[in-house]
Amino acid sequence: MPKEKAVEKTFEESLIELEEIVQRLERGDVPLEEALAAFQEGMVLSKQCQDTLEKAEKTLTKVMTENNEEVSFEESEDN
Repeated sequence: MPKEKAVEKTFEESLIELEEIVQRLERGDVPLEEALAAFQEGMVLSKQCQDTLEKAEKTLTKVMTENNEEVSFEESEDN
């Protein structure tokens, strides 16, 4: 049987899942093994969200000049 290809979650889906994990862990009624697995999954989701945010930040801090040159947002404000 072929392996199913993992479907990448959207930022919002990952964030919701991460919030659910945090809530479960904060309740404190999760068995240790399950808590460790949830923590590891949460760390992966956290990294994915952070990477997505960093990419978005880099995109948003650039603007296109009239010559189609990318300039950082800070530089364009100085003009």
